[in-house]
Amino acid sequence: MASPSDLDFADIVSAFWTDGCCVLRSVVEDPTIGIVRNAVADMAGSDLADLGALAGDTAPSKFRAGVDQWRSDARFLSLATHGVLPTAAAAVLRSERLWLYEDSVLVKDAGSAVATRWHTDDGYFHVDGTQLATMWVPLDPAPLAAGALRFLPGSHADGHRYRPTLFVIDEAIPGTIGDQPPDLAIDDPSAIGYDLDVGDLTIHHARTLHAASGNSTTTHRRAWSIRYCGDDAVIRQKPGAPMKPGFEDIEPGTPIGIAAARLGLIEATLG
Repeated sequence: MASPSDLDFADIVSAFWTDGCCVLRSVVEDPTIGIVRNAVADMAGSDLADLGALAGDTAPSKFRAGVDQWRSDARFLSLATHGVLPTAAAAVLRSERLWLYEDSVLVKDAGSAVATRWHTDDGYFHVDGTQLATMWVPLDPAPLAAGALRFLPGSHADGHRYRPTLFVIDEAIPGTIGDQPPDLAIDDPSAIGYDLDVGDLTIHHARTLHAASGNSTTTHRRAWSIRYCGDDAVIRQKPGAPMKPGFEDIEPGTPIGIAAARLGLIEATLG
């Protein structure tokens, strides 16, 4: 499989900055996928919340998610801050340095009808800047029908800042500010998306609107999502968004590189 240093990133980087999203094919090696799969398998059931319950879904097929796994499992931390994943993210962001902000494990069981509604990640980040992105790494084959992400191209640059929601419903989190995400079908024809195989990944800008369907396939869809901050990121508390430890004590506008040590955020080793 290829590594970022083997790839011509010109088209990939151009797509990211033009469309707000890009896809990298066959860049994650099998041993890495195996480590993440094992880490997910070792998680206790209570580590993942039933997001479908927020939408009133009571079906046996679930959509479950957990956040900040890197803080409790060194396997997630190591892979998010060393090797191909942060190197690819930094190259796409055109950033000389990179910090791990957050990660999530996302599991959609086969047959789950719970969709991920249109939203951006920006409203949940207590940071601001242009070099902010989310990497989405499938651990199983993830065609669009299984719930791979769809993106509204160009939405990262349209000037809108959207209120954060609870992902599976359109209602904004109380106390948050910004525009309401658009009321669009998940498969709106203006959206773009990619059928992904194991080894592929997508990277989207923090201000790119994105969504995902339920999983209409016969196999479960596990994914690992990693959120990164680049050179120009600064601390900016977002009213009403779930607060992370220590962020309320940092002066707004403080560069991430200065605040990271106080916040326990880890700088990635690149190259």
